[in-house]
Amino acid sequence: MIIKSAFKPAVGFSHFHLQTLLPTILHKKNHKKYHWQELSLPDGDFVDLCWNKQPDFNDTRPIVVVFHGLEGSINSPYAQHIMQALEEKNWNAVLMHFRGCSGRANKLARAYHSGETEDAKYLIQYLQQHYTGAPIAAVGYSLGGNMLLKLQAEYAEDSPLKAAVSVCAPIQLDKCADRIDKGFSRVYQKHLMKRLVRNVLRKYDQHDFISLADLSKDKAKSLKTFWQFDDAFTARVHGFGSAENYYKQSSARQYLQYITQPTLAIQSIDDPFMTADVIPEEKELGSGVTLEVSHYGGHVGFVSGSVFRPKYWLPERICEYLSGYLKS
Repeated sequence: MIIKSAFKPAVGFSHFHLQTLLPTILHKKNHKKYHWQELSLPDGDFVDLCWNKQPDFNDTRPIVVVFHGLEGSINSPYAQHIMQALEEKNWNAVLMHFRGCSGRANKLARAYHSGETEDAKYLIQYLQQHYTGAPIAAVGYSLGGNMLLKLQAEYAEDSPLKAAVSVCAPIQLDKCADRIDKGFSRVYQKHLMKRLVRNVLRKYDQHDFISLADLSKDKAKSLKTFWQFDDAFTARVHGFGSAENYYKQSSARQYLQYITQPTLAIQSIDDPFMTADVIPEEKELGSGVTLEVSHYGGHVGFVSGSVFRPKYWLPERICEYLSGYLKS
């Protein structure tokens, strides 16, 4: 099912780049103290979790798992906004940092990518085993949204999630990599690429990236685009062989038809990380998918109200949707 979004941008700030940048520009530092937990993974690596407040094992309140975007973290404005909103609903919220995104380098040479669902599955299984009376839902932003949609498709009718929400997911990765390499969007790419390369270099001396990916330090430093990085590092280290093959296997658009459990996908037509034709047609959607399309919002922006009194629409909409499936 496809529905039209009720989102209305802040007066005078409807431009997609303004919408994309406003949450960062207007964000006030959050002094909230989160509870950190290291979750050991079966392959010997780990992911860092951030709880708004870690519940007791007998706590039956809903748990909402948050998956951040590319190079995001608990410090990302959208992450702090949704964590606060979930806490105000009296739900337990936990953000899973993808490998290497918490400020600590992960142990293995591999990192994370748009189609990597195994770490998320392991976390959800952990939550099921330890919080047996708590219903579980999930929210994913951008890369985390693509991963979450693919995850829901893999679970299909057996999904342990009561509901899921994806926001601005780059569900056709090749087209998104093309789009972000054009015009002003290259500013976003440059920012993200700087962080991606830095994280590779941070653990370069601990792993043989020459043997693993034929990747020297100088070559790593020369990578400027997503296509280049994913071809030189992501695809090789994670077993895809090429960026083209990685994009083909990991893009969530092809998997939407297999989602049968409640899933809301919020997309904006003016998202500067992708083209409008990335938004799927109704015939591509599985029975569990509601695709909410907005003409405005930029990439994970969706700022309404005014610049003096901004209102972050996404947390409100996400909680509204999840409330239909979670009991407080």
